[in-house]
Amino acid sequence: MTTIAEFAALHRSAEPLVLFNIWDAGSAIAVEQAGARAIATGSLSLAGAQGYGDGEDIPFEVLLAIVRRIAASVNAPLTVDFETGFGIDEAALARNATALREAGAIGCNLEDRLLDGAGLRPVAEQARRIATVAAQGLFINARTDVFLAALMTGDNPNRRELVDQAIERAASYSEAGAGCFFAPGLGDLDLIGALCEAVSLPVNIMHLDGMDNAELARCGVARISYGPAPWRQAMAALAEQARAAMQ
Repeated sequence: MTTIAEFAALHRSAEPLVLFNIWDAGSAIAVEQAGARAIATGSLSLAGAQGYGDGEDIPFEVLLAIVRRIAASVNAPLTVDFETGFGIDEAALARNATALREAGAIGCNLEDRLLDGAGLRPVAEQARRIATVAAQGLFINARTDVFLAALMTGDNPNRRELVDQAIERAASYSEAGAGCFFAPGLGDLDLIGALCEAVSLPVNIMHLDGMDNAELARCGVARISYGPAPWRQAMAALAEQARAAMQ
């Protein structure tokens, strides 16, 4: 079984950990057979594959059942998109984190957005939540939605003031016990390089259209995630093939 230390060692900018996000046991097996060093779920993909929406719409017990099946189907370490933890108070968060670890996850994403769309959690509050989950024995990929929030509302996410906000959050999240810092939505290579240089944690960037993994590695990125793109592409191909079959 992979330890947290061994999983953490996969995060290095000289050879970034590439996570081609999956949504069930079958897709996990396919990605592992393609050469993946680790397996990662995506929240939108996993929920969508079961007919649920993103944003913790999927019942936590359903998520756990899928995680157990994925973990039993692959040998590579598994990290799970935990969204905001499926719990408001820290006691519930701790219980859920323990259940996720016992289901077979070595790590998880934990994001700082508020599910009701009211922005981001205060830094100190999110740091406490990270500490709570870390105490349950999971490697935390601490996600900030500083950039993604701007991108989703049509604003420019590639702004230096947003990088400064992210750097502040990364410092607090690191002190709280995070093992990696995830900044989805940031796409400017110069700003990505500035973020990597300023943050003590390994930096995770979401692969956006037009990005090159070698360039991200040169910027100092240690982990590259593909998010919902693989699932969306697979579903688009399925729909196209179905339409062709029914003509």
